[in-house]
Amino acid sequence: MGDKEQTLQGFLLGNVGAPFIIGLAVGYFAKKAIKIALFFGGLAIIGLFVAEYYGFAQVSNVNLTGTTEVIVNSMKTFGGFLTERLSHISSKGLSSVAGFAVGIKFG
Repeated sequence: MGDKEQTLQGFLLGNVGAPFIIGLAVGYFAKKAIKIALFFGGLAIIGLFVAEYYGFAQVSNVNLTGTTEVIVNSMKTFGGFLTERLSHISSKGLSSVAGFAVGIKFG
């Protein structure tokens, strides 16, 4: 291998390969974590509905909707933080963000 080929290979691995894999791992984990959180959130809401049915609790639709909106806004903010942080890994930031998008898709 010539010097040009090694330089090109090092550039691609450092600026495209590793940041893409980092973004992929973060995106995959984020998607799995969201699925787990949704599972337990749904379980909690069903538990509240059952408790309301049997007269142990009273669920306010307004409070339930408001809490859900707060959680969704927090998740949007966190997603923005992740993509912004990933964009600082490589010189252009595109490969890590692309990896994040692919990780979200596969997760």
